[in-house]
Amino acid sequence: MLPADDLGEPVVADQPRRVVSLVPSITEAVAVSLPGTLVGATDFCTHPSGLDVPRVGGSKYPDVDRVLALRPDLVLANSEENRAEDVDRLRANGVQVWVTEAPTSVPMALASLRRLFATAWDLEPDWLVEAEELWRDTAPRRLTAVVPVWRRPWVVVGRDTFATDVLRRLGVENVYAGHEERYPRPSLDELNEHRPDLVVLPDEPYAFTHEDGPESFPGLPYVLVNGRHLTWYGPSLVEARASLERALGHGLG
Repeated sequence: MLPADDLGEPVVADQPRRVVSLVPSITEAVAVSLPGTLVGATDFCTHPSGLDVPRVGGSKYPDVDRVLALRPDLVLANSEENRAEDVDRLRANGVQVWVTEAPTSVPMALASLRRLFATAWDLEPDWLVEAEELWRDTAPRRLTAVVPVWRRPWVVVGRDTFATDVLRRLGVENVYAGHEERYPRPSLDELNEHRPDLVVLPDEPYAFTHEDGPESFPGLPYVLVNGRHLTWYGPSLVEARASLERALGHGLG
């Protein structure tokens, strides 16, 4: 029986040497763990810094012809970040595609990556072992927060999201964690009615700054955080916990 990706689709992946990644988090994970293996990545794959591979467009709308031209042994995609029609077209052209499921928690994300590396390369990266240990424990709840990731319109982190679990493990309860949507679009009035202890403003996908974002939440403490540390799963998780703890602590200071 062939190995299967997170969605149960069979994939032939035996020590692939030419990999195109359509997921920034996974791009970083493969580049750090298997230098020289990546032959293509999206325009949004910004890490590791200095990654020098051909670009194939955005995650949501990659140039499939450009991907095919790179003759990959394996393409890495994600059920939330990438479109099913692009995955289907790649497979129809004989390309092996491993699709990861959108993670709802830190353990789920790390387990997915562990299985990918073990299946395709028989590898257990050191950063993966370290991240599993660093994020094993959950701190007692001490704060509530709203977590905008976009404005005009406002979009916030909601239920069953990786970022919500990251904050929960740091003792911060997302007030939209029980919402029926993963990324609700509340009005600004609704956001302010919650009166959380803290507003968490990442620098991606929307680049919130001290001058752009906090003024919408008068009277509420806020923190600016590294969006990669909040939403990326991969080697960045090794440094993310300490980085986010510092930021959250400064927000209350």
